[in-house]
Amino acid sequence: MADEVRDAYLRQLIEAHDSPELEVNVSWQGGEPTLIGLPFFERSVELVERFKRPLQRVQYTIQTNGTLLDDAWCAFFKRHSFLVGLSIDGPREMHDAYRVHHGGKGSFDQVARGWDVLAKHGVDVNILCTLHAANADRPLEIYRFFRDDLGARFLQFIPIVERCTPATLPLANAGWSKRPGHERPLYTQSGNLVTERSIRAAQYGKFLVSVFDEWVRCDVGRVFVQIFDVTLGAHLGQYSLCIFAPRCGSAMALEHNGDLYSCDHYVEPDYFLGNIRDRSLVELITSPQQRAFGQHKEDSLPLYCRECDVRFACNGGCPRDRFIQTPDGHDGLNYLCAGYKQFFQHVNQPMRKMAELLQQRRPPAEIMQWYASEIDLKERVNEDVVQQPV
Repeated sequence: MADEVRDAYLRQLIEAHDSPELEVNVSWQGGEPTLIGLPFFERSVELVERFKRPLQRVQYTIQTNGTLLDDAWCAFFKRHSFLVGLSIDGPREMHDAYRVHHGGKGSFDQVARGWDVLAKHGVDVNILCTLHAANADRPLEIYRFFRDDLGARFLQFIPIVERCTPATLPLANAGWSKRPGHERPLYTQSGNLVTERSIRAAQYGKFLVSVFDEWVRCDVGRVFVQIFDVTLGAHLGQYSLCIFAPRCGSAMALEHNGDLYSCDHYVEPDYFLGNIRDRSLVELITSPQQRAFGQHKEDSLPLYCRECDVRFACNGGCPRDRFIQTPDGHDGLNYLCAGYKQFFQHVNQPMRKMAELLQQRRPPAEIMQWYASEIDLKERVNEDVVQQPV
């Protein structure tokens, strides 16, 4: 990103938050953002401090694969209270299945070193674990690795769904960039097929259920899993993640040249809003095109979804994954629907219980005592049955 674009973005972003009470979130992701070098980010923070209003709060976030992190990077993150999203897909075997360097060598050791340096400096970190064909069948192994081996406390599980068409499927399965002598094709959200690497809906549901069943008995209030948090929020009528909100449109993507797109999953020509060097960020964000994009999520829901008992928690999921048909033959059903249903229905009772605890100003972690008492009661009933005379 050119300095000119960076400076314009930061100035316009802060100007868009026209009240000192509004927190500004400055987010960086890629590609791999650390490739641009630490001086770029040091200058970015200097500019934000210059542009921001008195008493205005700023939250810095960065998403990284962690391979370039060292003491200098992590001291900088700590000094400026960065929230770091670290991409790691579980233990070595699972992580290295797809996260490899150009030479084919896995990146686990470098990422693990990055985690260690982040921990050494006390940086706030969210683990970003993508779920795919190589790890989705091993939920508890992954969860316990993050919780017990790494000591991680904030986890996000991100299902990988790579859409493709019959024409692009062979290339996609081989790897989008593996075309010697050819340019990498533009990836677009089109087609109703998925790659061999993609997670299956039933896999996703089973993964979430398995992790939830351990978490809800042992780790509530100690480990925070994003989808569990947002599901609890939905039971209270609160939506903090665009995927499950009724409408979307707040997660736009700014490219290195100043081009702004409606969503970081739709960086393609049909969703181009304009360039911040030609039109202001506020003008582009509030444009009719962007408002229509966000509203379309709700308006395009098929009747099957509108009548679903877990619509309040799901809201159809992300539009990029709505490419299969409903049982009655209508377009627009989310590819992950079966997994979402399995998970949201499975957690309904404990989520309602935790929502009640919050409404009573009690910690949701009390649900673990409830589970313990339920288990104890079942064990005592079973003992009584065993002891009955024949």
